[in-house]
Amino acid sequence: MIDPRAIVDPDARLGENVSVGPFSIIGPGVEIGDGTSVGPHAIITGSTSIGRDNKIYQFCSIGEAPQHLRYQGEDTRLEIGDRNVVREFCTFNRGTQEGGGVTRIGDDNFFMAYCHVAHDCVVGSQTIFANCASIAGHVSVGDQAILSGFTVVHQFCNLGAHSITGLGTIVLQDIPPYVLAAGNSAKPHGINVTGLKRRGFTPDAITALKRAYKTIYKSGEPLNRALETLEEQAVDVAEVRMLVEFIKKSQRGIAR
Repeated sequence: MIDPRAIVDPDARLGENVSVGPFSIIGPGVEIGDGTSVGPHAIITGSTSIGRDNKIYQFCSIGEAPQHLRYQGEDTRLEIGDRNVVREFCTFNRGTQEGGGVTRIGDDNFFMAYCHVAHDCVVGSQTIFANCASIAGHVSVGDQAILSGFTVVHQFCNLGAHSITGLGTIVLQDIPPYVLAAGNSAKPHGINVTGLKRRGFTPDAITALKRAYKTIYKSGEPLNRALETLEEQAVDVAEVRMLVEFIKKSQRGIAR
């Protein structure tokens, strides 16, 4: 299932039923799991491991060296899970030594055309990156987050699980879980209610998250005071507890 016009290094390890399209290049040290397909004109290089049943389209660059001035050829990695869809012209870079050495991408993600995942990023599972969404180095994206087209995320920012950005959003601070954010720079615009309903969140959980959002963004209280109130609201609501823990761990501050 390897096109004769493709170049696959003898030291690459390909699982069963892997297909490689014409003019693609698979370098040494690459591992590709069973059932994954690689389209034409794709390049997969470096210490890169890719799981099962992924679909990588034409002209992607996967596992190339990080775009970092201090990178000096160290052996760093890119790890990709299972069942991801990676559309045309996406670029995923390996990690840097100072950033932990690994860029990680989970399972069941959908990357539309021209998306970029920079060095040392951690992308969860079941996320959607719409066309041209790009995340800089050391960014974390939680499970089931959605980055709308042309979203750009500054280095070291975190996007919480179930968050969503609007078209052309510029993210300079952390976006908490469940929050819809948009603009340049990103500002909050409520809870991602539609997404939460689609994912089976109960009406009670959604109501609790709406109340938590009002506490953070509408009460007029300083964030430390708002967190004290959230702690009380989170006692019996796991979803609000996740929101509290995210805010407490934020290093760049949250978009407000």
